Amino acid sequence: MSQQILDHVEKSHLKAEKPAFCVGDTVEVHCRILEGDKERIQVYSGVVIAMNGSGTREMFTVRRIVQGEGVERKFPVNSPRIARVVVTRSSVVHRAKLYYLRDRVGKAVRLRERRVEIKK
Repeated sequence: MSQQILDHVEKSHLKAEKPAFCVGDTVEVHCRILEGDKERIQVYSGVVIAMNGSGTREMFTVRRIVQGEGVERKFPVNSPRIARVVVTRSSVVHRAKLYYLRDRVGKAVRLRERRVEIKK
C-alpha cells in the first residue's frame, strides 16, 4: 500500500519526455544555472559511465577530462535544472558501469563507436 502511494506521488514529478541515452554514450548535458537573478545554460559534455536508481531517484554519471584530470558529475534524470541531454556519439559497451575508464589515460579511454544503419 505505501509503495503505491509513493509511486503516485513520484509520477507527478517525472519528466514527460525522458532523454534517450545509455551507458557509453558521449552526451552534452545542458544545465540551467542561476547567477543572482539571471539564468543561463551551461553545457557539460562527457561519457556516461553509470546509470543508477529508478523513478525520481534515477541518476547518471558523466565523466570528462579537464586539463589532464578526470572530472565526474552526477545528474538526476528528472531534474528541472536539466534543460536537455544531447547524444553526440554512441559507443559499443559490454558493461553496465564503465568505472574501468578511471584508470585509463590517453587513447586507451576511447570507446568503439556504434554504427547505425540508415534504412532506405
